[in-house]
Amino acid sequence: MTEHITERESNYNDLDTMSVYDLLSAINQEDKSVPMSVSKVLHRIETVVILISEKMKQGGRLFYLGAGTSGRLGIVDASELPPTYGLEHGRVIALIAGGDNAIRKAVEFAEDNPEQGWTDLQGFNVSEKDVVIGIAASGSTPYVVGAMAKCKENNILCIGLTCNINTELAKNVHYPIEVIVGPEVVTGSTRMKAGTAQKLVLNMISTSVMVQLGRVKGSKMIDMQLTNNKLITRGTKMLMKELNITAIEAGELLNKFGSVRKALDSVQK
Repeated sequence: MTEHITERESNYNDLDTMSVYDLLSAINQEDKSVPMSVSKVLHRIETVVILISEKMKQGGRLFYLGAGTSGRLGIVDASELPPTYGLEHGRVIALIAGGDNAIRKAVEFAEDNPEQGWTDLQGFNVSEKDVVIGIAASGSTPYVVGAMAKCKENNILCIGLTCNINTELAKNVHYPIEVIVGPEVVTGSTRMKAGTAQKLVLNMISTSVMVQLGRVKGSKMIDMQLTNNKLITRGTKMLMKELNITAIEAGELLNKFGSVRKALDSVQK
């Protein structure tokens, strides 16, 4: 049986006797290494972004599939896209082993069922038009690996995000993304460095895809949903700067058209 790097003994064997500052320093020191680990797989992430963008431009959807921390990270990323980029609900879908109940409370043994991930995907009529990203720090979670194997068998573009090498997940996807962050400060606690790495990669993928889909102008989120005062203020400032108009004029445009993009389009036609 291959040893998982994420399960190796911590480099710190005396956490319980450390001062609080030394403990924080050790965690911080380990966290600093995560972006460097991600930088080593940028070319693979680039390929994945291009492929996902092409699929979504043709009407396809993006699925995230994971268990535990990995599943929750997928849910966080997917849930932020509609308000941030005005993306239609249902274009990016996140599934977690154990269903919605597992978002807040662990569902025992849910991740151990190799059939359930594929069953959950079928509930959304997943097809060759779509892309599925399986997220598993260990690279061996049955819920994820089983689903990816079925996706690959059915010619559905599948990607694996893991923090180990030569995993079952990597063997059962078209494009594995392996971010090797090393052992955790608390042995085996992959909610730490591995979770941070997964969060960074998912942010990079979804943000870059949204840019490719035209959801960003310059560096501005012109399709964001104006659901609170902070976002209305941000939208107002965007219009003021882009159109060289007053706050009152910008506010009137936002009220009339309901979005920064529509307001800009109305003036710049």
